[in-house]
Amino acid sequence: MRPYDIGDPALDEAVNDLVERAAEVSPDHGEDLVRELVVTSMKMLRDGTERGDLKLMNSTLKEMRYSFLVFQHYRDVRKVTMFGSARVEPHEPNYELAAAFAARMVDRHRWMVVTGAGPGIMEAGNRGAGSDFSFGVSVRLPFEDGANPFVHESRLINYKYFFTRKLTFVKESDAFVLFPGGFGTLDESFELLTLMQTGKSDLHPLLMLEAPGTDYWEPWLTFVNTLVDQGMIAADDLNLFTVTSDLDEAISEIRSFYAVYHSQRYVDGDLILRLTAEPTDDQVDDLNEEFGDIVRTGRIAKTGPTPAEIASDDFVNLERLRFRFDRRQYGRLRFIIERHNCKVRHGANQPETQHPL
Repeated sequence: MRPYDIGDPALDEAVNDLVERAAEVSPDHGEDLVRELVVTSMKMLRDGTERGDLKLMNSTLKEMRYSFLVFQHYRDVRKVTMFGSARVEPHEPNYELAAAFAARMVDRHRWMVVTGAGPGIMEAGNRGAGSDFSFGVSVRLPFEDGANPFVHESRLINYKYFFTRKLTFVKESDAFVLFPGGFGTLDESFELLTLMQTGKSDLHPLLMLEAPGTDYWEPWLTFVNTLVDQGMIAADDLNLFTVTSDLDEAISEIRSFYAVYHSQRYVDGDLILRLTAEPTDDQVDDLNEEFGDIVRTGRIAKTGPTPAEIASDDFVNLERLRFRFDRRQYGRLRFIIERHNCKVRHGANQPETQHPL
């Protein structure tokens, strides 16, 4: 493979020396990728990239670097992101429900809560979680006064761009709960669905939650069902989310998703599902019989950690299922995770698994 370099031997050597010197502080920590970042910056300079484009790239890289720094200390703690309107007042039922949901996730299950750091539903989530268990992922807007008072500054990140902010929500969260909201909430709902439907994001619990009697998500669900009726999405895509007004159901949906399932990864084109409990041979046979339609070739099979996972020390202690997945069937994959959780648990309570580190 042709090396990724500037094309000027003197500059390429200077970049190599610079990266080697910087890596002395943190050796064996992705120097090859850092080198490519530097090379890309040099290429943009030599390309004559316009200043506005350079400013966009500069802001994006700075924001993402700081995001990684903030979240890296909490990678072993599961997190739920809460979306919803900034216009909801504290006395309204959806505010109270959002605060109660966050409080339960923290107090009983020791999750952390991520919000957009604003007022309304976001404030309710941070209030319910408490500042010690809250993150604020904010975007700078001229008509908002800054973060709500329930986010500590050490876990507050301010973004210039919506796209970097949304990337952080998706990257750092293990579950998503959407409360009633406006254009922004609807944008987030369909982006999450698109990312999971296309495999650009791992599958996660996605809940549309509202206070009883507020009738917000029912028209949305009617519209989504129209997409099924008109052939715009598959009926199985409806498995990607749950609509409810029941707080207990919402929390149970999140916890049960991670009862046995832990995480996923692709290796050499095969999907690896990592599990906290070993399935029996009969359970694997049942999965093959029921879900053979989403296996392109071969069968669903138990397996050990792959060489790639061993090399990166990627949860080598966990059990695994491996198969050649039909990547147009993520709605069915969501169902197979639910079904397998039930089969392995046999109705018993399993401890919640740790977040992928």
